[in-house]
Amino acid sequence: MADPPGCCRPCATCLLCLYSCQWITAKKEKRKGLRTTKCDCSWFLFLFCVFLFTLVWLYFAIIILNDFHNFNEYIFKQRKLWLDWSLVLLIATATLITYSAVLLVLALCLQLCGQPLKLHWLHKTLLILTAVVVAAAFIGLGIKWAEEWRSARISLQATGPFLHIGIVGGMTLLAWPLASFIYRTRNTGLKVCLLLVYCAVMIALYLAPLGITSPCIMEENQLPPKPALVGHRGAPMLAPENTLMSLHKAVDCDVQVFETDVMVSADGVPFLMHDEELTRTTNVQTVFPERAALNSTAFNWTDLQQLDAGSWFLERKPFPTVQSLSAGDRYQVTKQRIPSLEQALEAAKQSNISIMFDLRPENHSDYQSFVNATLEVILQSGIPLQQVLWLPDGFREQVKQQAPGLQQIYGRKRLQNEKEPLLHVNLPYQDMSSEEIRQYRRDNISVNLYVVNQPWLFSVLWCSGVSSVTTNACQVLKEMKHPIWLLPSSTYLMIWIVVDCVSLLAIFWAFLLLK
Repeated sequence: MADPPGCCRPCATCLLCLYSCQWITAKKEKRKGLRTTKCDCSWFLFLFCVFLFTLVWLYFAIIILNDFHNFNEYIFKQRKLWLDWSLVLLIATATLITYSAVLLVLALCLQLCGQPLKLHWLHKTLLILTAVVVAAAFIGLGIKWAEEWRSARISLQATGPFLHIGIVGGMTLLAWPLASFIYRTRNTGLKVCLLLVYCAVMIALYLAPLGITSPCIMEENQLPPKPALVGHRGAPMLAPENTLMSLHKAVDCDVQVFETDVMVSADGVPFLMHDEELTRTTNVQTVFPERAALNSTAFNWTDLQQLDAGSWFLERKPFPTVQSLSAGDRYQVTKQRIPSLEQALEAAKQSNISIMFDLRPENHSDYQSFVNATLEVILQSGIPLQQVLWLPDGFREQVKQQAPGLQQIYGRKRLQNEKEPLLHVNLPYQDMSSEEIRQYRRDNISVNLYVVNQPWLFSVLWCSGVSSVTTNACQVLKEMKHPIWLLPSSTYLMIWIVVDCVSLLAIFWAFLLLK
């Protein structure tokens, strides 16, 4: 078998060395007896499948970055170990995809050069290990974090048109090694089978845009107003969460609502805290080591005021943005204490923003007294009641009677034959489709979705017409003046036709040139 034009013997030798892990010269006499067997073809097919499998996982890894801070918090609660696991995820995924991609490129180059595909046993072992690791990652995702499957479906509304172009391009490039293999093999049945499969895949891809839907395929004049921003525990990428500094940073980001969590101390003082334990966001292990594992509500207000609620932010760096804090901000972080609800209401009133909160823990035996204490602070604070958004479901009717001016926010969808129509809902972004968001908008129901950090997700929800989003990244979403992309349907149709025509021409050219 002669070396194809353009494939020099040293290059073929290097390719064989890397793929087969043995130094085989490209001379005929030293390559005698080396041919691509059915087993070798099977391993190439396995390599191709592993590459696709890993590529899909890379897509998932990028998508779940929007919610990865929740995973970091979960690991801390379980193991008391703080680490930005998103870095571990991305490094591991990049390593796996790079390895399988390099092997696949080597195999395709060897095929174009007419060299045998003799995959070394070490590569075979590592490929099997790669497949097992990725499969375990998908299984773990399905068991522990099933809602991310819905996130992936939403992401396709943002990436679908571009994924289609990328896949068509990749399959078009595959026509070159495929044509080379078909012209070299003498097995007619295999030729026909490969051509039929390839043609079926390409036809499906060419017609795929008929099934691609995205709220961002619309005319410019149909774009809804930009969603309002709700600061999730303030601006937690710029300051320690649930502190007055975080509230003020959120105000600087033009948020309209400060979202927080309220607990009530043992002596009846409502204060801001998300976790049931104080270990993640304070130095309780240093100040009260013997009581560190107790529920936050077991501490009185005097004890809580002794805790540092800011230094952990600099030590653990929950977000990469901590690195870019100014010296003044770093100093201010170290001075943060746990704020009372009274202090937060006063700051919200002065800043003219609304405040929305959950009252925790919902299963506490004294929950009704928590509700009463919280209501008392709100009513005595002097803040206009319409600036307070009440989320807790417990004793909601009592709250309506005592403070009818509060805005009632519901953490559920509306029910059929609802006696009192909902005006505001607060839901995870995975729980509402674009169609439901549009319907709620038509019915004048305000929809707030949480937690939205990535611009691609914000863009999809913007195009869908959501009223507001709760975010950790207010400083990023504040700067967005437009969705990442917006395509009129006529423009998308034109792109679809051009991509498919170019792909067809390239495939025909590949088969004609290599004949």
